[in-house]
Amino acid sequence: MYNQTSRLYICQLYYYTLTKNKGLFGYFCINMTTPRIIFFCLAFLGFLTGNAQLNVITKKLAATRIATAPKIDGNLTDAVWSKVAEAKDFTVSYPNMGEASTFKTIVKIAYDNNAFYVYAYLYDNPKLIRKQLSQRDRENRIDVDFFSVAFDAYNDNTNAFLFLTTVAGVQSDVRISSNSADGNANTSQDYSWDAVWESKTKIVADGWCAEMKIPLSALRFSKKQTQTWGVQFTRQIRRKNETCTWNPLDRILSGEVNQYGDLTDIKNIEVPLRLSFLPYLTTGASSFYNGNNKFSKKTIINGGMDIKYGINQSFTLDATLIPDFGQVQSDNQVLNLSPFEVRFNDFRPFFQEGTELFNKAGLFYSRRIGDVPQDYSSVQRLANDTITVLSNPTITQLYNATKFSGFTKNNIGIGVFNAVSAPMYAVTINKNNNQQTKIETNPLTNYNIIVIDKLFKNRSYITFTNTNVLRNGQGRDANVAALDLRKVNKQNSYEWVGFGRYSSINGTSKYSGFNTGTSFAKIKGNITFKTDLNIESDKYDPNDLGFLSAPNEVSNSNVFTYRVLKPGKNFINKSVGFSNENTYLYKPFKFLDRSFRVNLFYLFKNFWDNNTIFFIKPQFQLDAFESRVAGLYVRRPAFAFISNRGSSDSRKKVFIRWDFGFAESKIPNDAFYYADLGLRYRFGPKFQVELNHRNETDEGNFGFSTFRNGKPIIAFRNIRTVSNIVSANYSFNALQNISVRLRHYWRQTTNYTFFDIKEEGILAKIDFIPNLNRNFNAFNIDAFYTYNFKPGSQFIINWQNSLSSNTFIDPYLFTRYNKNFSNAITIPHNNVVTLKFIYFLDYLQLKKKKG
Repeated sequence: MYNQTSRLYICQLYYYTLTKNKGLFGYFCINMTTPRIIFFCLAFLGFLTGNAQLNVITKKLAATRIATAPKIDGNLTDAVWSKVAEAKDFTVSYPNMGEASTFKTIVKIAYDNNAFYVYAYLYDNPKLIRKQLSQRDRENRIDVDFFSVAFDAYNDNTNAFLFLTTVAGVQSDVRISSNSADGNANTSQDYSWDAVWESKTKIVADGWCAEMKIPLSALRFSKKQTQTWGVQFTRQIRRKNETCTWNPLDRILSGEVNQYGDLTDIKNIEVPLRLSFLPYLTTGASSFYNGNNKFSKKTIINGGMDIKYGINQSFTLDATLIPDFGQVQSDNQVLNLSPFEVRFNDFRPFFQEGTELFNKAGLFYSRRIGDVPQDYSSVQRLANDTITVLSNPTITQLYNATKFSGFTKNNIGIGVFNAVSAPMYAVTINKNNNQQTKIETNPLTNYNIIVIDKLFKNRSYITFTNTNVLRNGQGRDANVAALDLRKVNKQNSYEWVGFGRYSSINGTSKYSGFNTGTSFAKIKGNITFKTDLNIESDKYDPNDLGFLSAPNEVSNSNVFTYRVLKPGKNFINKSVGFSNENTYLYKPFKFLDRSFRVNLFYLFKNFWDNNTIFFIKPQFQLDAFESRVAGLYVRRPAFAFISNRGSSDSRKKVFIRWDFGFAESKIPNDAFYYADLGLRYRFGPKFQVELNHRNETDEGNFGFSTFRNGKPIIAFRNIRTVSNIVSANYSFNALQNISVRLRHYWRQTTNYTFFDIKEEGILAKIDFIPNLNRNFNAFNIDAFYTYNFKPGSQFIINWQNSLSSNTFIDPYLFTRYNKNFSNAITIPHNNVVTLKFIYFLDYLQLKKKKG
């Protein structure tokens, strides 16, 4: 491995370090080109890792078919359990990986033609068991013990269904996948997936018990007479922060589903007819501020239905008819000063649940569906002394949406997604003649995704994805095709990923572009690395259904990580990471910037953690997007950044987290600093409150401010941002809870100096331009009462309060946070109150009752 070239590089490094007195980091910052960085990483890794391999243990448990189903009551006294094989001898996966579990655990699993049944006896001191209540799917960092079972029904080492119950009786259910959108090997968990199943828990003299009934209709599996599934049982002992599993889980290995044990001898199971209905009815009232002390009030009455139909043992059709997505958390609105679109999370259940296959290529940004109509803003700008906007909907109504997905017995995944949105219209009136005008703000639109995914051994795959958006009339149409490949070697130690995308846009303008890239990574062991290359042409555009901040870039990154997962004297685990990124403009090909980053992470024996980050851009950068004009760059100075973040032991009543950062360049008065603090207090097993505060100041920000005579003007400015979030949750029991979230966000910009842009991004000072300071406030309250009165059925009361977009707070009169906050809560707000009733209907249960 060490040829003449490598000796030359090492000699050069040695000479530079000793004679120039710059040190190793100085050499990297000044002389390391991308090929040299890759060479040193690979050479160093090859020297350290050698040919070491780890052994993977696969336990086996025979499933037992039973004639009489046990009663799901948590007592574990049914006679049928005495004849079922035991799974025991659990192993710690965290924190003391590889050790035997502190307490004994016994699990049994049985099945019949309707369901799988799980018995879990979890030995412990009942007085010390943690029992905090929480919302469904929210067991993370909650002070509670839990037990879970996960099934890899296709035994593909990639996908699984997990069912979890806490000792307090709260359920979580998760779809697990080892294939994420960027092709890496990390496991993704989809908590938005909700199945209908039963569980009961009970505290006993020597621990606690859990009993589950998981219907076959909640699972997906192949049609074989005799099957072997992957299975994993997991237990958390919260007071010890100990997580243990039946089949040993080695965190040095990549992935989790590939480390499940085997559930053997599953015979002659057939999927019953999987047909369920979820009708809903929503009623309520809204009040929106229109300006000039006028409110528009509206009564809300809406109804619709979700349908799930199991077409066969593998494929499911999900449909939503006249969907209502009003009862979701408000967006975290911000004052966006960047040239890029803000990406928001999607809290709508239909677009969260089971979409991992559709987003495997990273081309599905579900907020595009039912978003703000395309021409909403242009209509708003029509308002003046003569024109009044009578109505202009801010959300595009959906007619319906459907998902068809599943895997064949040959591990071929097929997914088809379709949604149709209604045409949207705004109405304006001319005050001079009282003439009303109807303006189409969004045409009838069809969204479609097709995915074909073939899984191979060792979690390798090849995936084809096509997204298509068709708009009625002369609207813009878009098509994107993608091919993704991933190859993992037999030892699960190295992976190669390659991908290609091609986009085609048709409308008033026609153009096409591409995106391609590749990566190579070591994914196993204490030492890992990854190097990748990504190329986006200047005309690549997936944004009709996907999300891309900006095309026209070429980037290369290199990541090296060394981690110690076995506890030491003072720590549970630790890691150090080094990364480098180089960015170029694709057309015309031009260097933009280079950065280096070092991460130091420690998790200490007291379960406090700390992460320190050093980040540097050692030379000036060219920003190709800030000017908003192609070919005009903004030259930015080199800078260095350091941050420290961490958190305390989350088991305690008082939990704190922190994140502090500071950056500085050579420009005077150019400091950037922030403090992000979080505090959570648990009053008892039912009630907890959390506070989050962020205060950020950028004293020397260079950014786009306005256009003058058609040319972009850059401002040197101070940006102050303050965000406060207060959230509280009270759980009456495992089925009822109240949650409240209040958020206030304030961002203010104060301009100091203005510049024209010259060649190569040099800035030339111009006269001061007044009245361009900005002041933005966002205020939201989201309150929910949720009652899960029957498996799959809910009653929800929701109150949403928000600051109206038709309000204004003067940036020159109110320059302090307190005054802004006082105004934000006293000026007019929008209010919406809704009651939603959702009822789960299973076709087989209806048939039995009718019979």
